[in-house]
Amino acid sequence: MSHNLKFTILGCSNSTGVPAAGNHWGSCNPNEPKNIRSRPSLLVQSQNTTIIIDCGPDFRMQTTNANINHLDALLLTHAHGDHINGIDDVRTYMFRQKSKIPLYLNQETLTELERRYTYIFQTSENGLYQPVFAPTILNENYHKHMRIGDIDLIPFPQNHGDITTVGYRFGDFAYSTDVKALNAAAINTLKGIKTWVVDAAGYHQENNPVHANLKEVYAMNEQIGAKTIYLTSLSLAMDYQTLCDELPKGYKPAYDGLIL
Repeated sequence: MSHNLKFTILGCSNSTGVPAAGNHWGSCNPNEPKNIRSRPSLLVQSQNTTIIIDCGPDFRMQTTNANINHLDALLLTHAHGDHINGIDDVRTYMFRQKSKIPLYLNQETLTELERRYTYIFQTSENGLYQPVFAPTILNENYHKHMRIGDIDLIPFPQNHGDITTVGYRFGDFAYSTDVKALNAAAINTLKGIKTWVVDAAGYHQENNPVHANLKEVYAMNEQIGAKTIYLTSLSLAMDYQTLCDELPKGYKPAYDGLIL
């Protein structure tokens, strides 16, 4: 497996961002810089390869702030807007690199993208606009080792209510945003990781239909056994310092710019 990987949390909010539109902070203290959160995205880097997971509406700002001047592949978890609405900005990398950007996603996500962003996947009638991506479908690759550049990974399916999202394992690190539950095969794929970045937008809600709450995260990790867990998809109800005070040992809130 890959060694010496650098993981950067580019964004760790849920769909609203923090603050939300109209300078709404909810329960989050506006004087705590780590409460300023952009939409979920993860940067994965080796010495030779750069991968980004998800490209939400803050993608241009995130990649600019992180000075990402080359992109070897874009991985997507699913087609909800907070994870794909910055996809037009990926075109910049295609122009600069003079080649299509490898895109990894499940069939459900590709079908939705092709419906909403036809112009990104087809050559226009006048030939002016060319396809931006070279897609690879992950459904047949779930739980199997893959390699992008010199980075090894394993994709796995996640239950996100009425859709299936994709989680990704890189060596002893895994990323599970927008997940309600994991089946036995996904749990087995994650066993042995040391660090897990996982959706906890359900927080203290008993019946969130699409996001795991804290109890559900704890229960999943009892089977997985990660030693360090960073919570992501943090909502307006999830103040950074409050989380630090209430979470058990080994659990921490993520924040934008966190490097692992």
